[in-house]
Amino acid sequence: MSEAFFTDKARVRASFNRAAASYDGAAVLQREVAGRMAERLDYIKLAPQVILDAGSGTGEGTALLRRRYPQARVIELDLAPAMLAASRAKQARAAGWMDRWLGRGRPWQVCADIERLPLATASVDMIWSNLAIQWVNVPDGVFAEFRRVLKPEGMLLFSTLGPDTLQELRQAFAGLDGATHVNRFIDMHDLGDAMLAGGLGEPVMDMEKIVLTYDQVRDVMRDLKAIGAHNATAGRGRGLMGKQAWHRVEAAYEAWRRDGRLPATYEVVYGHAWRGQDKKSAMLPDGRQVIEFVKKG
Repeated sequence: MSEAFFTDKARVRASFNRAAASYDGAAVLQREVAGRMAERLDYIKLAPQVILDAGSGTGEGTALLRRRYPQARVIELDLAPAMLAASRAKQARAAGWMDRWLGRGRPWQVCADIERLPLATASVDMIWSNLAIQWVNVPDGVFAEFRRVLKPEGMLLFSTLGPDTLQELRQAFAGLDGATHVNRFIDMHDLGDAMLAGGLGEPVMDMEKIVLTYDQVRDVMRDLKAIGAHNATAGRGRGLMGKQAWHRVEAAYEAWRRDGRLPATYEVVYGHAWRGQDKKSAMLPDGRQVIEFVKKG
């Protein structure tokens, strides 16, 4: 994969740690997409006992999953410890005094990278991942990890961002210098191929565009900062942008203004796939393997 798609994981972790306190106030897109993912579960027959929320953030998706599957154990997993702490604090505030006194309802949380899951093989019935996969560097690898921890017949449901995301901001920065100023995202069809390469079966993909609108370009940047979505690509600029360069970006973005508002487009990609059963070779009583040959023609 091109270096343009590679992200600096240390920078991603630091950005989301800093954003933990402001995240919920700006995570409009994340909540909307979580709701649309949940609607897809209405058409899927599954009674999971263990669910992994991969890239759980401040726990909004986890809360949704607990309401839908009250008998399931939901494991929150995130790269940023401050995000997990924010989720833990919200759950403590929501718990009744009896639950707190008895220590019930404490969340199951793991601080880790979704590309290297510290979970046992075949230990999870369902994986839910809302707007987290765009931060991975090797999609084939993360899907292989998801398959590894899923039980046979387990399901993956995820959302991520496609290449038209923040197209207005990307074009406003175009030609400014040789650096990448906006994160780049993988095409839906490539993600489908990555799921197959990772060993998942029956992949289904679809896409929609969600447009948020703002008064000023600075408001777009403020929300991106508040949710921790800084540019973390390997080819990003390392210095601060000067006032003159920023004014050029603002002027270029103004060309997108419609009805007094500036758009910020998000290409949201949804996918789900299944772990499937492991194929077993027929064995003779003495332990020898049976291999079937099919004659063609």
